[in-house]
Amino acid sequence: MVDSKFLSSKSVSVIGVPFSGGQHRGGVEDGPRRLVEFGLLNQIQEMGWNVEYTENEDIESLRPKEDPDTMNLKQPKYVSNVTRTVARQIEEQVSQNKFVLTLGGDHSIALATVSGVFSVYPEACLIWVDAHADINTPGSTESGNIHGCPVSFLAGITNDHPDFMWVKPLLNIQKIVYIGLRDVDEGEKKILKEYNIKAFSMHHVDRYGIGQVVEMALDHVNPNRDLPIHLTFDVDALDPSVAPSTGTPVRGGLTFREGHYICEALAETGLLVAADIMEVNPALENETAVFQTVQVGCSLARCCLGESLL
Repeated sequence: MVDSKFLSSKSVSVIGVPFSGGQHRGGVEDGPRRLVEFGLLNQIQEMGWNVEYTENEDIESLRPKEDPDTMNLKQPKYVSNVTRTVARQIEEQVSQNKFVLTLGGDHSIALATVSGVFSVYPEACLIWVDAHADINTPGSTESGNIHGCPVSFLAGITNDHPDFMWVKPLLNIQKIVYIGLRDVDEGEKKILKEYNIKAFSMHHVDRYGIGQVVEMALDHVNPNRDLPIHLTFDVDALDPSVAPSTGTPVRGGLTFREGHYICEALAETGLLVAADIMEVNPALENETAVFQTVQVGCSLARCCLGESLL
């Protein structure tokens, strides 16, 4: 385990966010519970970490009675209520100098994780591992599902939605880098080009290999290797043969080892201060597939906290 350059103790706050309101498929709200039932908290403790767990089992109470589509987005008030609440939790835990591991839930929760982490570490950089760019605006999204939009809010590209005025544009667009993209909407491609956002698709992973891609990603957002790193990892970045139980699987993704290498390499920097494991959906596919996906989610989380092969 590499000593952290930012954390003074081996304390991790695990925050479960059993939430599916950013998209239409039920089941992803059960992801955190299944990861914990699989033994993730005990596994982390056995690695020498002090572990606290926030379950957020009462998230449903934040659902408003009325939540009409607004500016083309679905369930905006519910998503806003949940992510704002969780952002405060994360900010509090990060400010106590703890590593924060967030378990989703759908990727709209990144509104909470990035807001919370970057409010304490404004100079941080963000590594976004995903098959999708999640940078749609209310005007470009075809589905209206907010799990496809968080980056546009966090980077200030979208700043006029009445339900998300609390989201501050804490993310400098030059401080995010994508790895694993392969299903990007046409509107998102325009945004990535217009704002000159660094993105490594699966084409780049094939061309350069995952080791070189991670180095190039860090060279862009953290050239001196001296800034805090926040990793947000959507398990659909992995190939469906590796993580089948997720809401928007796309073939041609990261292998088991490529996904784990990203987490291992970032942990080795000593700069990783927060990680999200998102979009594990135990309601999809059969029980064998669910077991496989939950197992992968747990092992990715352990790698973020320093587990290595040797």
